[in-house]
Amino acid sequence: MAHPHLKALLPFLLLLFVGTVCNAMIAPFMGFFIVEGLKQPPWTISIYAGALSCLAIAINRQFAGRIDRGKNAFPLIGIALAGYLSANLSLSIVPSLWTVLTFGVIGFGVSTSAVSTMFSLGGGLAAKHQIENRRLNAFMRATTSTAWMVGPAVSFLVADQFGKAAVFRCCVLLGLVWLALWWCVKPQNATAKPKESVPENREGGNANPRLWLAATFVFCLSSAHSLTFSTLPLFYVQEVGLPGYAPGTAFTVKTFVEVIAIFSTPFLMARFGIRKPLMATTLLAVVAIQVLASVQTFPQMVAGAAMEGLYYGLYASLGISFVQSYAEGRPARATAIYWNTLMISGVLAGPAVGIIAQAYGFRTVLHVASLVALFAAVVLLLGARQSRVLTASEP
Repeated sequence: MAHPHLKALLPFLLLLFVGTVCNAMIAPFMGFFIVEGLKQPPWTISIYAGALSCLAIAINRQFAGRIDRGKNAFPLIGIALAGYLSANLSLSIVPSLWTVLTFGVIGFGVSTSAVSTMFSLGGGLAAKHQIENRRLNAFMRATTSTAWMVGPAVSFLVADQFGKAAVFRCCVLLGLVWLALWWCVKPQNATAKPKESVPENREGGNANPRLWLAATFVFCLSSAHSLTFSTLPLFYVQEVGLPGYAPGTAFTVKTFVEVIAIFSTPFLMARFGIRKPLMATTLLAVVAIQVLASVQTFPQMVAGAAMEGLYYGLYASLGISFVQSYAEGRPARATAIYWNTLMISGVLAGPAVGIIAQAYGFRTVLHVASLVALFAAVVLLLGARQSRVLTASEP
């Protein structure tokens, strides 16, 4: 049975869904557009990804501080929306590398803050509507994954049928829908309860070792996913020889399985906690990425995408709960650290994909990603041991 208060969150979840669809149409497409549309070498992706991620990290940090102080988040979502519209409008008019590295970086860098901002508000909304925070996280992650099931498939289909620049015109129209919904939903009272008297030299401040251990694990597994995420569209089309719509189909299959996996995580956490399912998920990631690297046919791509969706769906829901469990009075800060860690992994993955692909090909990038996922498992083991030491040393 649905939670009696969940209905009140439907407008919020709808706003999250549309905003995520907008960003999901762009994120996996830009690397493909730079290489296939603008005929630039693969290493060019790293310039775009690095600049965009650095800007997004700075903005997420500023916005999270405002939310933790109880400031209104309504205009923050509007700022992200304005960045999205301006970037797509600019690329619709002048689809060039110069536009990508200027208006694209600034606009899309700002727009990525929308999802982080809305997730930061999740704790306050869960308390207001008497819903368990982990359960609301699952619903929000399922909403974003469903959006990712739609967004990439639409963008690659539009690019295949109408040309790559047509994707940006389509995104302008969808961005206007996002704008109308944002104004109609009007979450002007969307604030988090301000956290007071959190000392900077204690667990809630900058010296929270458990939080940073959790963030280190997230960084490692997110790096593996970022390498895979950036590589697969070009790998499928250029090296495997699949049709242009194949990357969008793979994203759809992946995110469909993600949604199912996400809804299973509250039951997994209730029975096994967080660390054991996370370890199993990390080992699954190692195997799944190796399967993706061996793809030769369309059916194999579909099977690999399903495995990728299973591990990433579990990780997406478990990972954010893992980091938030060490928030210690600063939920928006912990959530921003989680999203910024994903961004930092993108900063490093972008140059890595460009350099490795340029020298050895896209399949080699996937093999490297699998090794990074294996290293994430080692970090999780070391983190668990260190966490026990810290707990034993507390008075």
